[in-house]
Amino acid sequence: MAERRAWAEKRAEIMGRPGAGAAYEAARIRFELGEAVRLRREQLGLTQADLADRTGLKQPAVARFEAGGTMPTIPMLERLAEALEMRLSVQFEPLRDAS
Repeated sequence: MAERRAWAEKRAEIMGRPGAGAAYEAARIRFELGEAVRLRREQLGLTQADLADRTGLKQPAVARFEAGGTMPTIPMLERLAEALEMRLSVQFEPLRDAS
């Protein structure tokens, strides 16, 4: 039977593969954007269907976005911001300052 490895070892192996860091970063961005939209939608007392109506999307598309399943375009983020009564702000940060 194969020896079990600690998660830290497995993660280090996976993250050492070419492109793994970029894929991880893209997933992190999708997750954070989705979470921000979900939290604001809930603050406004909106359902996913309500947000879909406001943006011209279908409810399953909103659900996928909130779950981090899709990478949005800037126009999509603008539509979401307007529907959520917010202003979209996009910025670049030096890597040493990014968390």
